[in-house]
Amino acid sequence: MNWQKRIVGKIKAIAADPCATHNNVTKLQGRDGYRSRIGDWRVIYELHDDRLELCALEAGPRGGIY
Repeated sequence: MNWQKRIVGKIKAIAADPCATHNNVTKLQGRDGYRSRIGDWRVIYELHDDRLELCALEAGPRGGIY
């Protein structure tokens, strides 16, 4: 499967139900937001509950995203 499709699918799943328990999602330490691991890729995002909005801030390979 194409990595781009996997990443978009994972973001859509999290956005559809951000309060559910998602595999490979961790709250970040030292800054606001969460990290989702999709293979060797990481997506850094924040949840804005007052607007029910998920903002993907960064996506990139594991070594360069932090």
